[in-house]
Amino acid sequence: MSEWWKSPLVWAATGRKIVELFSSLLIKAASKLSVSFRKMARSLIALFRIGFAFFGRKKRLSLVLSAWRVFLSEGISGLRRELMRFANVCATYEDWIDLNGTLSSKDRDAIRRHISKLPSHPLISVVIPNCKGSEVWLRHAIESVSGQLYPFWELCIACDASLSQAICRLLEGYAQSDQRIRLIWTNASEAGGGLSNLALESVQGEFVTVMDCDAELAQHALYMIATTLENQSDLDLIYSDEDKLDEVGRHFSPNFKPDWNPDLFLGVNFVSRLVVYRTALVRSVGGFRRGYEGLEDWELALRVTEVIPHTHIHHVPYILYHGRIMKGVGSASIGSEPKFLLAAEEMLSEHLVRTRKSGEVFVTADGSLHIRYFFPSPPPLVSIIIPTRNGLDLLRCCINSLRKKTKYPRYEILVVDNQSDDPGTLNYLRQLREAQVVRVLQFDAPFNYSAINNFAVKEAHGSFVCLMNNDIEVISEGWLDEMVSHAARSEIGAVGAKLLYPDDTIQHAGVLVGMGGCAGHLYAGLPRDAEGYMGRARLTQNLSAVTAACLVVRRSVYEEVRGLDEENLSVAFNDVDFCLRVLERGYRNLWTPFAELYHHESASRGREDSPEKQKRFQRELSYMQQRWGYLFNNDPAHSPNLSLSMSYPQYALNPRTTKPWLEYIS
Repeated sequence: MSEWWKSPLVWAATGRKIVELFSSLLIKAASKLSVSFRKMARSLIALFRIGFAFFGRKKRLSLVLSAWRVFLSEGISGLRRELMRFANVCATYEDWIDLNGTLSSKDRDAIRRHISKLPSHPLISVVIPNCKGSEVWLRHAIESVSGQLYPFWELCIACDASLSQAICRLLEGYAQSDQRIRLIWTNASEAGGGLSNLALESVQGEFVTVMDCDAELAQHALYMIATTLENQSDLDLIYSDEDKLDEVGRHFSPNFKPDWNPDLFLGVNFVSRLVVYRTALVRSVGGFRRGYEGLEDWELALRVTEVIPHTHIHHVPYILYHGRIMKGVGSASIGSEPKFLLAAEEMLSEHLVRTRKSGEVFVTADGSLHIRYFFPSPPPLVSIIIPTRNGLDLLRCCINSLRKKTKYPRYEILVVDNQSDDPGTLNYLRQLREAQVVRVLQFDAPFNYSAINNFAVKEAHGSFVCLMNNDIEVISEGWLDEMVSHAARSEIGAVGAKLLYPDDTIQHAGVLVGMGGCAGHLYAGLPRDAEGYMGRARLTQNLSAVTAACLVVRRSVYEEVRGLDEENLSVAFNDVDFCLRVLERGYRNLWTPFAELYHHESASRGREDSPEKQKRFQRELSYMQQRWGYLFNNDPAHSPNLSLSMSYPQYALNPRTTKPWLEYIS
């Protein structure tokens, strides 16, 4: 007799079936509970499903013991936090969609009630500029518009002479069935931009958006636009998150976007779809331009954003647009074909001319776009400030690499000696002083990173300041040129670099505010050439904060915010606090991947391993949470749909968003 029941495959399959049955029962029970409890229950169900389906016995036991330890030390709130963190790490996008991307009948009823209460109902025109595709997907596209919960729309479909008779009959049938659907005919066969302009001339809506003929709008897409306008009526450009659909309707590849990020937008069209414009504004800038087929959406958005205040641009952090990708068919990305790269270079060069900015556009070896801005002539003097206490080998490596590999022509090096007592270090500092290679300043007081740098800035001669740890090693000669070129821009505050561990993994690719309860480094531990989420580890972008291990800023900005906080943040988080105060003053902080340096992190100061250091760390953490806690869940450079628990963005099963229709649920 076969002992089939001993097979691990049988037990695994049986276990999965039991978990699925248990999950479905819990979901039915949870549906009768409150929304918040239901979300938590479904998150835990996703966790159980993943854990029991994929982990072995030892791993399951380890998870249980770890959860028990957290519960004993931090109670139910700590246990919930750790369970959610684990679930976020393991969750798939299908889990996320199941929890957050599906409207219930109660949601739809509440949205209809909210629409009826809106003080105004702006007409939104949806344009489909090209119908050359599958009849099936065209039906889906049209019906995703006609099925909108927000009824104040019109659909304008541009039709040219090349359409098949079947498509023409299909379109005429929809137009006859709903007077809000209008067909705009032309005898010419034109590219997408020309057809979009043809439709744009006849739209009647106060706002307009363009969608592909095989895409779909989420059922609440136009409602979310309308309710956003209810809260801020002067908006000119509104964009949402998006994902992709395959040929069987499965959702994948979500693009969870940041809030408006001007420098990132010059490297990639992250706005993409869904994007809604004020119609008069699109017409005033001339609509879509010929010659940029494949990039026309990005090119139009560039011209629009050049003429409106950034406060008139708004991000709606919901998946409202579903693009279609069929098996074996991909959409053209900026790095897919040389012709797109050449067109993008030309497009960005024209942008620099129109905005009167001096710079050059380059395409990097990996296909990324890099704008190299010109710094003033003559180059401003940069004061590189390096605090140290002993650490001879690190300091020597730092100084030597600076002198040998820095191409930038005008800089001074200030080494701030904080009570060094190692004879070798003291002798090295004396040699540097005598050779007039650096200026050596004495700071004879207990270690206070903020106070040391503030003291040195007062002694500096440069109009630009570079804060640098003594465990930094220069890699590429153009690092300071790159950082100064950005720091010299009037709208930019602090500029951070891409820092690498000696094993060529990423140590710092910007700071995520809110990670781990305060702040953490993005993409830490990933390979040097990692793309990052949506390619962002390779692109210049605005971030809320960067590390002061290598930070360049205009001296005037440093002094405007009164430098680092030496009273409350002597060691930890002073750079994050500094950057947030710079942000608060209206500047944009920036991180560039085109300035690379090695960072032997904390090799000189050591770790927070003594009771005294841990007490000080907790005190500084508490100060940050009190001062900046309101930002910890709302970092504008990070999506609220992504978790704050990991250095690499993961899906947040419990997004930090607020559904505007919740108060209308009966």
